[in-house]
Amino acid sequence: MKRTLSDRIVADLDRKLVILTGPRQVGKTTLAQQLMAIKVPAQYLNWDIPEDRTVLLRRSWDRQTRLLVMDEIHKMSEWKTWLKGIVDGRAPHQALLVTGSARMDTFRQSGESLAGRYFSWHLHPISVHEWCATHPDTTPEAALRHLMQRGGFPEPCLASTDEEANRWRAQYASDLIREDILEFSRLHEVNAMRLFLDILRSRVGSPLSLASIARDLAIAPSTLKRYLDILQALFIVFTVQPWHRNIARATLQASKVYFYDTGMVQGDEGIKFENATATMLLKHVHFRRDSKGCNTHLHYLRTKDGAEVDFAISEDDELVQLIECKYADNHLHRALTRFAEAFPTTQAIQLVANLRQNETRGRVAIRQAGDWLAKLEA
Repeated sequence: MKRTLSDRIVADLDRKLVILTGPRQVGKTTLAQQLMAIKVPAQYLNWDIPEDRTVLLRRSWDRQTRLLVMDEIHKMSEWKTWLKGIVDGRAPHQALLVTGSARMDTFRQSGESLAGRYFSWHLHPISVHEWCATHPDTTPEAALRHLMQRGGFPEPCLASTDEEANRWRAQYASDLIREDILEFSRLHEVNAMRLFLDILRSRVGSPLSLASIARDLAIAPSTLKRYLDILQALFIVFTVQPWHRNIARATLQASKVYFYDTGMVQGDEGIKFENATATMLLKHVHFRRDSKGCNTHLHYLRTKDGAEVDFAISEDDELVQLIECKYADNHLHRALTRFAEAFPTTQAIQLVANLRQNETRGRVAIRQAGDWLAKLEA
């Protein structure tokens, strides 16, 4: 299937280096292959393949290629300095695409800066917007149900049976522990990481207490914080921070954790719906940043007395949307009503997965979730 970012990346490749990041198996290689079919001749080199690594180190790729794709080069020592030299010395006709399954800012190393030389794009799992764009006969409501069950990673999402999707996910989780996580942690920590990951799967959407989990696992909270950083760096989970104008104060409150792959979430349909919504809101936020340079962020709201709204989107440090998720309940969420009055210029939306009719009650718009999510920008 064609991804939303495809045409935009093609346009950016004619101007600068493009860095494309995202979770393992989210479709980066497939997207790169689609771009290679547009810019012929093209060449793909993966740092993890010994033969390709030799070509990269020798810089002996075909100089006539119109598109050079370099995958996982952040694993190279002093990769920024090396890549700066490649960008500055490339032929005028040659486009460069760098892809990776870990956040590039995780691999901070000494060396030259790439500032001003690249555009950055995040490839996320398939969203309702993207599924409906490539499956015009599918309703947004049906697309949401499908993504809640299968998750948005291409292989399980497109699998012909649930059994195939489940087999993929079991292997995917195993590979994450055995290959990716082991790169960042020591061998004896792998079992602790696996236990931590399993605990997170059942605590999606709740404020996260690392101190409490640390006591349960008999591990120092600082160690769990490092584990969480690793899981975020590898695009396995992402955190949503509480909204506060004072960023320093926001970091003192507990974050909430969600999985990029909704299929990994353990819980009822309501929790899976909230996680799926979180992934699509994050995709929307990153798309606005990557495509327009907007200062857009995803948060949640919570007061000391426990009043909470699931999500809030800010732009230029001002709240623009408050979003509460309900699987089948169209009764007004009390906290959403309260925050809608406190932020009168902010749009307040209650998303309901199973809703017969859209309504507007006071300042709160109650909307069918699939329809609303399909209208996001990505």
